[in-house]
Amino acid sequence: MAKLVSLFNPPADADAFARHLTGTHIPLAKKIPGLRSLEASRGPVMTPEGPAPYHLVGVLSFDSMDDLQAGLGSPEGQAAAADIANFATGGVTVLVFDSERH
Repeated sequence: MAKLVSLFNPPADADAFARHLTGTHIPLAKKIPGLRSLEASRGPVMTPEGPAPYHLVGVLSFDSMDDLQAGLGSPEGQAAAADIANFATGGVTVLVFDSERH
């Protein structure tokens, strides 16, 4: 399974971030071809030592890295990627990796 993890920094306006995320961005992301699941953190993001510097964590799962890359390269994937600038005013770090269960 391949994953894309988005670590969103605190936005300038948390309410506007939440409205755009749920009303626009998640519906766009759900249209990405090959997407198997979409998860978003709820409540504060924490580390074992205490609060993390992130406002929200998003995780997109695909069957393979090929599917992830094809999905992101599709018009739907490009639209979702372009939309990030519309609400992630604090910036975002995106990680992509293959995963396996043990």
